[in-house]
Amino acid sequence: MKRLKIGLLIHRARKLIAVLRNRTFRVVLFRHGVAAATEHCQCLAALDCSLVIDIGANRGQFSLVARWLFPGARIISFEPLPHPASIYEAIFAADKSAILHRFAIGPERGGTSFHVSGRDDSSSLLPIAPRQNELFPGTHEVHTITVQVAPLSMFLTPSEISRNALLKLDVQGFELQALMACADLLPKFKYIYAECSFVELYTDQALASSVIRWLDERGFLFVGIQNISYDSAGHSVQADFLFRNRFLSV
Repeated sequence: MKRLKIGLLIHRARKLIAVLRNRTFRVVLFRHGVAAATEHCQCLAALDCSLVIDIGANRGQFSLVARWLFPGARIISFEPLPHPASIYEAIFAADKSAILHRFAIGPERGGTSFHVSGRDDSSSLLPIAPRQNELFPGTHEVHTITVQVAPLSMFLTPSEISRNALLKLDVQGFELQALMACADLLPKFKYIYAECSFVELYTDQALASSVIRWLDERGFLFVGIQNISYDSAGHSVQADFLFRNRFLSV
């Protein structure tokens, strides 16, 4: 546990330095209290994306980085929690190429229970398992709300997906189900970037190995890993994974 806490402190310090060095990120931090997710820059900087789908957008931390890395891209985001969604909309109010849908992405259309964490960016469509709060104190479930869920195809057609499209998922254990809800559109995406876990942090979640295997069967190569966190025994807990569509040219 001590090793994980030290790692988190180092990560946060590096992130704060990176945010403060960037004028745009600095303004957003001071005005809205949102720190851009600069930890993703190293893995994504070499990509050239004209469309970014941000599933699990929270307050727009990833979308801020996407806008900086890909200034001409369209950004379509999804966040079902009302408070983070409102902050996202305030940050991107003047950005006509960034839109937010207050939905979660899942296989079936309708309302469903959403498990709200003490830290809302750890909330999930899956129940929060004890291991999550043990490793990341303060992320326990505080209550549930009903949110709207729908497949990605409800918001996007194949013809709207440009050639260099990135699908990003940060959905707290719901990665495989969310990917299944995008299955009919996946062949159009060049890249998938998803946070996955090596241990069960949410009840009945699919672990990283299952997500990698499922995507490999659909033509996506595992090409990069970033932001690995470890427990006190030195075992990997979770990380961000980059996949590339083998059927689309580099």
